[in-house]
Amino acid sequence: MASVPVELAQVAVSARPEAPARRENVFEIERLTVAYGDNVAIRDVSLEIYRNAITAVIGPSGCGKSTFIRCLNRMNELVPGVRVDGSIRYHGEDLYGPEADPIEVRRRIGMVFQRPNPFPKSIYDNVAFAPKALGLKRDLDARVEQALRRAALWDEVKDRLRRSALALSGGQQQRLCIARALAVEPEVILLDEPASALDPISTAAIEDLMHELKRDFTLVIVTHNMQQAARVADLTAFFSLEERDGDRAGVLVEYDETAKIFTHPSDPRTEGYVTGRFG
Repeated sequence: MASVPVELAQVAVSARPEAPARRENVFEIERLTVAYGDNVAIRDVSLEIYRNAITAVIGPSGCGKSTFIRCLNRMNELVPGVRVDGSIRYHGEDLYGPEADPIEVRRRIGMVFQRPNPFPKSIYDNVAFAPKALGLKRDLDARVEQALRRAALWDEVKDRLRRSALALSGGQQQRLCIARALAVEPEVILLDEPASALDPISTAAIEDLMHELKRDFTLVIVTHNMQQAARVADLTAFFSLEERDGDRAGVLVEYDETAKIFTHPSDPRTEGYVTGRFG
Protein backbone atom coordinates (compact mmCIF):
# COMPACT_ATOMS: atom_id res chain seq x y z
CA MET A 1 0.00 0.00 0.00
CA ALA A 2 1.31 3.44 -0.86
CA SER A 3 2.33 5.65 2.02
CA VAL A 4 -0.17 8.19 3.29
CA PRO A 5 0.97 11.83 3.17
CA VAL A 6 2.87 12.58 6.38
CA GLU A 7 0.81 15.64 7.30
CA LEU A 8 -2.42 13.62 7.07
CA ALA A 9 -1.03 10.70 9.02
CA GLN A 10 0.29 12.94 11.79
CA VAL A 11 -3.01 14.75 12.19
CA ALA A 12 -5.15 11.63 12.02
CA VAL A 13 -3.13 9.60 14.52
CA SER A 14 -3.17 12.44 17.04
CA ALA A 15 -6.72 11.52 18.12
CA ARG A 16 -8.11 8.09 18.91
CA PRO A 17 -11.90 8.40 18.89
CA GLU A 18 -14.04 6.06 20.92
CA ALA A 19 -14.91 2.89 19.04
CA PRO A 20 -18.21 3.27 17.13
CA ALA A 21 -19.57 0.15 18.81
CA ARG A 22 -19.65 2.04 22.11
CA ARG A 23 -21.46 5.08 20.72
CA GLU A 24 -25.16 5.86 20.66
CA ASN A 25 -26.44 6.19 17.12
CA VAL A 26 -28.56 9.13 16.02
CA PHE A 27 -29.19 8.06 12.41
CA GLU A 28 -29.57 4.56 11.00
CA ILE A 29 -29.41 4.75 7.20
CA GLU A 30 -30.16 1.68 5.11
CA ARG A 31 -29.91 1.34 1.33
CA LEU A 32 -30.47 5.05 0.72
CA THR A 33 -30.86 5.81 -2.98
CA VAL A 34 -31.58 9.30 -4.32
CA ALA A 35 -32.42 10.23 -7.90
CA TYR A 36 -33.14 13.53 -9.61
CA GLY A 37 -35.49 12.51 -12.37
CA ASP A 38 -33.74 9.67 -14.21
CA ASN A 39 -30.30 10.53 -12.81
CA VAL A 40 -29.28 8.51 -9.76
CA ALA A 41 -27.11 10.62 -7.46
CA ILE A 42 -26.33 8.08 -4.73
CA ARG A 43 -27.09 4.38 -4.55
CA ASP A 44 -27.54 1.88 -1.69
CA VAL A 45 -25.84 3.91 1.06
CA SER A 46 -25.97 2.29 4.50
CA LEU A 47 -24.29 3.61 7.67
CA GLU A 48 -24.95 4.87 11.17
CA ILE A 49 -24.13 8.35 12.50
CA TYR A 50 -23.24 8.65 16.16
CA ARG A 51 -24.13 11.09 18.92
CA ASN A 52 -21.66 13.84 19.95
CA ALA A 53 -19.26 12.94 17.17
CA ILE A 54 -18.09 14.75 14.06
CA THR A 55 -18.61 12.66 10.94
CA ALA A 56 -16.87 13.83 7.78
CA VAL A 57 -18.11 12.94 4.31
CA ILE A 58 -15.32 13.06 1.72
CA GLY A 59 -14.94 12.09 -1.92
CA PRO A 60 -14.45 13.47 -5.43
CA SER A 61 -16.76 16.06 -6.95
CA GLY A 62 -20.08 14.71 -8.14
CA CYS A 63 -20.17 11.65 -5.89
CA GLY A 64 -23.27 12.75 -3.98
CA LYS A 65 -21.84 14.07 -0.71
CA SER A 66 -24.16 17.07 -0.51
CA THR A 67 -27.11 15.00 -1.72
CA PHE A 68 -26.46 12.59 1.12
CA ILE A 69 -26.42 15.09 3.98
CA ARG A 70 -29.41 16.99 2.59
CA CYS A 71 -31.39 13.79 2.98
CA LEU A 72 -30.74 13.90 6.73
CA ASN A 73 -33.03 16.91 7.23
CA ARG A 74 -35.27 16.40 4.18
CA MET A 75 -33.85 19.35 2.26
CA ASN A 76 -33.69 17.31 -0.93
CA GLU A 77 -37.44 16.92 -1.12
CA LEU A 78 -37.63 20.64 -1.91
CA VAL A 79 -36.03 19.85 -5.30
CA PRO A 80 -38.60 19.10 -8.05
CA GLY A 81 -38.46 15.55 -9.35
CA VAL A 82 -36.34 14.13 -6.53
CA ARG A 83 -36.93 10.55 -5.39
CA VAL A 84 -35.64 9.23 -2.07
CA ASP A 85 -35.72 5.48 -1.52
CA GLY A 86 -34.42 3.37 1.34
CA SER A 87 -34.65 4.09 5.05
CA ILE A 88 -33.41 6.88 7.32
CA ARG A 89 -34.27 6.39 10.98
CA TYR A 90 -33.65 9.20 13.45
CA HIS A 91 -33.59 7.85 17.02
CA GLY A 92 -35.48 4.88 15.63
CA GLU A 93 -38.23 6.94 13.98
CA ASP A 94 -38.73 6.95 10.20
CA LEU A 95 -37.55 10.39 9.10
CA TYR A 96 -39.67 10.16 5.95
CA GLY A 97 -42.67 8.49 7.55
CA PRO A 98 -46.18 10.00 7.35
CA GLU A 99 -46.01 11.18 10.97
CA ALA A 100 -42.72 13.05 10.54
CA ASP A 101 -43.17 16.83 10.32
CA PRO A 102 -40.59 18.30 7.88
CA ILE A 103 -40.53 21.61 9.78
CA GLU A 104 -39.79 19.87 13.07
CA VAL A 105 -37.20 17.69 11.33
CA ARG A 106 -35.37 20.80 10.09
CA ARG A 107 -35.58 22.42 13.51
CA ARG A 108 -33.94 19.46 15.20
CA ILE A 109 -31.46 18.90 12.37
CA GLY A 110 -30.03 22.28 11.37
CA MET A 111 -27.94 23.08 8.32
CA VAL A 112 -25.12 25.48 7.46
CA PHE A 113 -24.29 25.98 3.79
CA GLN A 114 -21.11 26.42 1.81
CA ARG A 115 -21.20 30.20 1.54
CA PRO A 116 -22.27 32.44 4.40
CA ASN A 117 -25.83 33.56 3.72
CA PRO A 118 -26.89 36.05 6.39
CA PHE A 119 -30.22 37.77 5.90
CA PRO A 120 -30.07 41.51 5.06
CA LYS A 121 -31.09 42.25 8.63
CA SER A 122 -29.35 43.10 11.88
CA ILE A 123 -27.14 40.58 13.63
CA TYR A 124 -29.80 40.21 16.33
CA ASP A 125 -32.64 39.71 13.85
CA ASN A 126 -30.66 37.06 11.96
CA VAL A 127 -30.36 34.92 15.08
CA ALA A 128 -33.88 35.69 16.29
CA PHE A 129 -35.55 35.00 12.93
CA ALA A 130 -36.16 31.25 13.24
CA PRO A 131 -37.18 31.29 16.93
CA LYS A 132 -39.74 34.01 16.14
CA ALA A 133 -41.06 32.05 13.17
CA LEU A 134 -41.48 28.97 15.35
CA GLY A 135 -43.15 30.89 18.17
CA LEU A 136 -40.14 30.58 20.51
CA LYS A 137 -40.34 34.18 21.67
CA ARG A 138 -39.90 33.69 25.40
CA ASP A 139 -36.55 35.00 26.70
CA LEU A 140 -35.56 35.82 23.13
CA ASP A 141 -32.66 38.08 24.17
CA ALA A 142 -31.15 35.27 26.23
CA ARG A 143 -31.69 32.79 23.39
CA VAL A 144 -29.87 35.08 20.94
CA GLU A 145 -27.00 35.63 23.34
CA GLN A 146 -26.62 31.93 24.06
CA ALA A 147 -26.56 31.07 20.34
CA LEU A 148 -23.93 33.73 19.65
CA ARG A 149 -21.84 32.53 22.59
CA ARG A 150 -22.03 28.94 21.39
CA ALA A 151 -20.91 30.11 17.94
CA ALA A 152 -17.93 31.93 19.54
CA LEU A 153 -19.19 35.25 18.18
CA TRP A 154 -20.76 37.04 21.15
CA ASP A 155 -17.67 38.94 22.29
CA GLU A 156 -17.13 40.26 18.76
CA VAL A 157 -20.67 41.51 18.15
CA LYS A 158 -22.31 42.17 21.54
CA ASP A 159 -21.93 45.93 21.13
CA ARG A 160 -23.37 46.05 17.61
CA LEU A 161 -26.27 43.62 17.62
CA ARG A 162 -28.54 46.09 15.82
CA ARG A 163 -26.10 46.66 12.98
CA SER A 164 -26.33 44.88 9.64
CA ALA A 165 -25.03 41.34 9.53
CA LEU A 166 -23.72 42.07 6.03
CA ALA A 167 -21.00 44.27 7.57
CA LEU A 168 -19.38 41.25 9.24
CA SER A 169 -16.35 39.52 7.76
CA GLY A 170 -16.83 36.27 5.87
CA GLY A 171 -15.71 34.17 8.81
CA GLN A 172 -17.97 36.08 11.19
CA GLN A 173 -20.89 35.70 8.81
CA GLN A 174 -20.41 31.94 8.73
CA ARG A 175 -20.31 31.78 12.53
CA LEU A 176 -23.46 33.92 12.53
CA CYS A 177 -25.11 31.32 10.27
CA ILE A 178 -24.07 28.64 12.77
CA ALA A 179 -25.55 30.75 15.59
CA ARG A 180 -28.74 31.08 13.54
CA ALA A 181 -28.96 27.29 13.33
CA LEU A 182 -28.22 26.91 17.05
CA ALA A 183 -30.90 29.40 18.10
CA VAL A 184 -33.70 26.83 17.70
CA GLU A 185 -31.82 24.29 19.83
CA PRO A 186 -31.20 21.50 17.31
CA GLU A 187 -29.58 18.20 18.15
CA VAL A 188 -27.72 17.76 14.86
CA ILE A 189 -25.86 20.30 12.74
CA LEU A 190 -25.13 19.55 9.08
CA LEU A 191 -22.30 21.57 7.51
CA ASP A 192 -21.88 21.53 3.74
CA GLU A 193 -18.34 22.75 2.96
CA PRO A 194 -18.64 25.41 5.69
CA ALA A 195 -15.10 26.76 5.31
CA SER A 196 -14.48 26.45 1.56
CA ALA A 197 -15.10 30.17 0.95
CA LEU A 198 -13.06 31.32 3.97
CA ASP A 199 -9.44 32.35 4.54
CA PRO A 200 -7.13 30.10 6.63
CA ILE A 201 -7.62 32.06 9.86
CA SER A 202 -11.41 31.97 9.57
CA THR A 203 -11.23 28.28 8.62
CA ALA A 204 -9.25 27.53 11.78
CA ALA A 205 -11.86 29.38 13.84
CA ILE A 206 -14.65 27.28 12.32
CA GLU A 207 -12.71 24.07 12.98
CA ASP A 208 -12.07 25.06 16.61
CA LEU A 209 -15.76 25.84 16.95
CA MET A 210 -16.74 22.40 15.65
CA HIS A 211 -14.62 20.76 18.34
CA GLU A 212 -16.44 22.82 20.97
CA LEU A 213 -19.89 22.15 19.53
CA LYS A 214 -19.58 18.37 19.50
CA ARG A 215 -19.80 18.41 23.30
CA ASP A 216 -23.49 19.26 22.94
CA PHE A 217 -24.34 18.43 19.32
CA THR A 218 -23.85 15.81 16.64
CA LEU A 219 -22.11 17.20 13.55
CA VAL A 220 -21.90 15.95 9.97
CA ILE A 221 -19.57 17.86 7.64
CA VAL A 222 -19.03 17.58 3.90
CA THR A 223 -15.54 18.66 2.91
CA HIS A 224 -13.20 18.44 -0.07
CA ASN A 225 -10.30 19.27 2.24
CA MET A 226 -8.82 16.00 3.47
CA GLN A 227 -6.55 17.76 5.96
CA GLN A 228 -9.65 19.36 7.43
CA ALA A 229 -11.40 16.01 7.70
CA ALA A 230 -8.35 14.57 9.43
CA ARG A 231 -8.19 17.48 11.85
CA VAL A 232 -11.83 17.64 12.92
CA ALA A 233 -13.61 14.32 12.32
CA ASP A 234 -14.00 11.35 14.62
CA LEU A 235 -15.34 9.22 11.79
CA THR A 236 -15.04 9.58 8.03
CA ALA A 237 -17.20 8.25 5.20
CA PHE A 238 -15.55 8.04 1.79
CA PHE A 239 -17.88 8.25 -1.20
CA SER A 240 -16.88 7.63 -4.81
CA LEU A 241 -18.49 7.18 -8.22
CA GLU A 242 -19.35 3.70 -9.44
CA GLU A 243 -20.70 2.68 -12.82
CA ARG A 244 -23.46 0.09 -12.95
CA ASP A 245 -25.44 -0.84 -16.07
CA GLY A 246 -24.09 2.21 -17.83
CA ASP A 247 -25.11 4.65 -15.07
CA ARG A 248 -22.70 6.38 -12.72
CA ALA A 249 -23.79 7.12 -9.16
CA GLY A 250 -22.22 7.91 -5.83
CA VAL A 251 -21.63 4.98 -3.50
CA LEU A 252 -20.26 4.65 0.01
CA VAL A 253 -16.90 2.92 -0.32
CA GLU A 254 -15.66 2.91 3.25
CA TYR A 255 -16.72 4.26 6.65
CA ASP A 256 -14.55 4.03 9.73
CA GLU A 257 -12.67 5.95 12.36
CA THR A 258 -10.81 8.82 10.76
CA ALA A 259 -7.39 7.58 11.88
CA LYS A 260 -7.98 4.28 10.09
CA ILE A 261 -9.35 5.88 6.92
CA PHE A 262 -6.24 8.03 6.55
CA THR A 263 -3.57 5.58 7.68
CA HIS A 264 -4.87 2.05 7.04
CA PRO A 265 -7.83 2.20 4.63
CA SER A 266 -9.42 -1.15 3.80
CA ASP A 267 -10.38 -0.38 0.21
CA PRO A 268 -7.86 0.47 -2.53
CA ARG A 269 -10.18 3.20 -3.81
CA THR A 270 -9.96 4.94 -0.44
CA GLU A 271 -6.20 4.59 -0.48
CA GLY A 272 -6.03 6.09 -3.94
CA TYR A 273 -8.10 9.08 -2.88
CA VAL A 274 -6.38 9.89 0.43
CA THR A 275 -2.94 9.53 -1.15
CA GLY A 276 -3.90 11.91 -3.92
CA ARG A 277 -3.73 9.48 -6.84
CA PHE A 278 -7.23 10.39 -7.98
CA GLY A 279 -10.01 12.80 -7.07
